[in-house]
Amino acid sequence: MSSQLKRFAGKIREINRHYAKPRIQMSGAVKFSLMALRVYLLVLVALLVYKFVLLVR
Repeated sequence: MSSQLKRFAGKIREINRHYAKPRIQMSGAVKFSLMALRVYLLVLVALLVYKFVLLVR
């Protein structure tokens, strides 16, 4: 049983090493768009939390 877990963990480590660094190049516009989407998501979550707090009061 433990040998199977060790093999499984080894495979996971190998996959993680393989995909540790992205191999695609992103333009500045793509990076900006992704950052804008992250900010938008954080604003939406903040509004959701704010609305929840108001309803709980």
